[in-house]
Amino acid sequence: MTAPTKPSPDNPAAPAPGSDRGAGHTPSGTALHSPVIGWFDEHARDLPWRRPEAGAWGVMVSEFMLQQTPVNRVLPVYEQWLVRWPRPADLAAEAPGEAVRAWGRLGYPRRALRLHGAAAAITERHGGDVPSDHAQLLALPGIGEYTAAAVASFAHGRRHAVLDTNVRRVFARAVTGVRYPPNATTAAERRLARALLPEEEATAARWAAASMELGALVCTARNEACHRCPIAAQCAWRLAGKPEHEGPPRRGQTYAGTDRQVRGRLLAVLREAHTPVPQSALDRVWHEPVQRARALDGLVSDGLVEPLADGRYRLPLS
Repeated sequence: MTAPTKPSPDNPAAPAPGSDRGAGHTPSGTALHSPVIGWFDEHARDLPWRRPEAGAWGVMVSEFMLQQTPVNRVLPVYEQWLVRWPRPADLAAEAPGEAVRAWGRLGYPRRALRLHGAAAAITERHGGDVPSDHAQLLALPGIGEYTAAAVASFAHGRRHAVLDTNVRRVFARAVTGVRYPPNATTAAERRLARALLPEEEATAARWAAASMELGALVCTARNEACHRCPIAAQCAWRLAGKPEHEGPPRRGQTYAGTDRQVRGRLLAVLREAHTPVPQSALDRVWHEPVQRARALDGLVSDGLVEPLADGRYRLPLS
């Protein structure tokens, strides 16, 4: 857990994210809104899901794909996806395995199954139109608090706190005065995000997008560009002298040699084959039989692979 920032003349009682004291501290959001939104108006990337023609479905697809995946990897898959399935009903009419196949090498392929499930529910419950109500979005399968808030805000202009990793880092530094937020989102962070929301709905939606973009482009995890930050003069972490992170080391996720890598190789064989694949073809993708079997069992358990009675495997049809 992140340790509290040491008091300083500029930040005499900076609380740690996750502490009740941090939740009770109400910063002046109004001083942050205009400079951050103004910066966004000038520097926001032209991304396809931000264009009006993307619609709510385009926004939803982007939110599923962008989870733990950088924009440059998402763009080509996103564009192909929307050409093939421009509406939720188009995706819902396909087998779930086709969603997994089209997901390609984005990683975390269970997201493809969840997006397919959400598309089916939207088609059945909402006549094929992505709902604008947060509670209805949250009731869709595969959609959690973050995605529901993001779609309601970015697609429909609703007033919601949208807390991804980038936003949490901006708030931790600018308001709370620490280098990194906690590893998992806390109730105190959610209360702080709500306290920072502009009152006017359209401004709140713009603020959500702008603070996220600031974290993605300027207030990055490494090599933060404070000289380009519109709120550098108000940033509690900068004013405190940029104290180092005092919690456990922040380590990136490893991939090579993990079950994730084995799962990815197994799925690659199944994606490229349009007929069921024999066990022998899967055995060739990884040398270690115990890990390979564990990875394959995990794919079957997650619904990403369907075993057949004759010992072959395929992507799921239902």
